[in-house]
Amino acid sequence: MSSTSAGTITIGGDLTVNRLGFGAMRITGPGIWGDPPDPAAARRLLQRAIELDVNFIDTADSYGPQVSERLVAEALYPYPDGLVIATKGGIVRPSADQWVRDGRPVHLRRACLASLKRLKLQRIDLYQFHAIDPAVPLEDSLGEIARLQAEGFIRHVGVSNFDADELARARAIVEVVSVQNRYNVSDRSSDPVLAICERDGLAFIPWSPLSQAPRDDRAGARAALESWAARREVSFSQAATAWLLARSPAMLPIPGTSSIEHLQDNSLAVTLRFTPQEILEIG
Repeated sequence: MSSTSAGTITIGGDLTVNRLGFGAMRITGPGIWGDPPDPAAARRLLQRAIELDVNFIDTADSYGPQVSERLVAEALYPYPDGLVIATKGGIVRPSADQWVRDGRPVHLRRACLASLKRLKLQRIDLYQFHAIDPAVPLEDSLGEIARLQAEGFIRHVGVSNFDADELARARAIVEVVSVQNRYNVSDRSSDPVLAICERDGLAFIPWSPLSQAPRDDRAGARAALESWAARREVSFSQAATAWLLARSPAMLPIPGTSSIEHLQDNSLAVTLRFTPQEILEIG
């Protein structure tokens, strides 16, 4: 039960991580708002992830807000060698039920510098633009992130919630090394982006990996994966994560949880393998 069994992926040419990471969104309070009911348990969860050889942790300043980043630092600083912490900026949380895009350069600079302080870092290994703000030109937003990179605050730049055309525009502004989009067995709308990542050596980081809201055109694929999991006597979470790993070598799944039990359950996905016929049956 080790993330090393998932193999590795290289991000930006110089960051090699195990291909099963951890998404730190759900270590916050209910609704991704405020502190968790038991902060000590959240810190133990993060420490257990490291014990399972997870060396890629994904967070964002909007998770909590600010809570997830703070807990990551409290639990893991000083960070072990080889640990890559990725965070995101570009979404603000005025209230528990609001996720508001803010791509203004002044906000992104302030957000990046605040993330550095909370995470106790001099430089963020992977800083991801969380989502395009329709009120701000993409070129302005990513232009500021490129300036932060040039100033040494960011090692590599990623984007999130981008389609293929938006990714092309982004890559004309700054070198992009990763894309984080919704992707699972039921929702493969980002297949064109995944194909670009495969072709050009970018990491694809799927969010919502458990396919909790199947699309009508992929309901059969989810049912087939559920059947596969039942035959193997494994959880659907394990099956969904294993399927992502099998789907593409560019894939870097980051299943998240607030429970050590679920973390360990998810980690067992690295032991599962699909036959070529099973992949065809799932579609």
